[in-house]
Amino acid sequence: MTENRDGKEIRCIALQKSFMQGRECLQILNNIDLEIRKGQSVAILGSSGSGKTTLLQLLAGLDRPDGGVVSIHGVDIHRLSETQRCSFRNLHMGFVFQFHHLLHDFSALENVLMPWKIRRQVGKTEMDRAIYLLEQVGLTHRLKHRPAQLSGGERQRVAVARALVTEPDFVLADEPTGNLDQKMAHNVQDLILDLQKNMGFSLMVVTHDELFANRLDRVLLLENARLIEHYG
Repeated sequence: MTENRDGKEIRCIALQKSFMQGRECLQILNNIDLEIRKGQSVAILGSSGSGKTTLLQLLAGLDRPDGGVVSIHGVDIHRLSETQRCSFRNLHMGFVFQFHHLLHDFSALENVLMPWKIRRQVGKTEMDRAIYLLEQVGLTHRLKHRPAQLSGGERQRVAVARALVTEPDFVLADEPTGNLDQKMAHNVQDLILDLQKNMGFSLMVVTHDELFANRLDRVLLLENARLIEHYG
């Protein structure tokens, strides 16, 4: 598995995806071409059901395209085995979802450490990194609290810290503030963008929030199975 870091974190070429609905074939993504450079932030807008989450899942290797290529650091991820793809995700990617998906029986600190636990690599360096990130998201006083003891905004901030704990090359976020009230959503958006600026990872955000989208470097619109640059 040879990597080629040419400055383009992600490259999609002629990406295709369709689903059967009864006897009808629904084309969700049609000939999607996309390049995301190192350190760039990109928002994906589109109506519900337009295929935004499907696109994110294909980029993450969580689903397979019907055709086309998803290349990350020059590696066609859909040519990897499932085991290789899981390892590649853990090494290079971080994820933030609309729902935090924290493990209820574990503390905030243990949840943030989970990507390292998957690698069976939890030492002082990894512990210090997890504590540092929880400090960065304002949760120093919540390290030992379990998700049920945290507010919705605090749980989502733990999820952001977990996404960044392995210092991923890029972060994929699917409606990361869609489950929060307006004030808390804005706070979490600020947090994500501040961390992205300071840490330099590439960022792709699927969102319905145009105000949030317009704070990113690029805004793309997914409409009628095609992806186009959006200019407001």
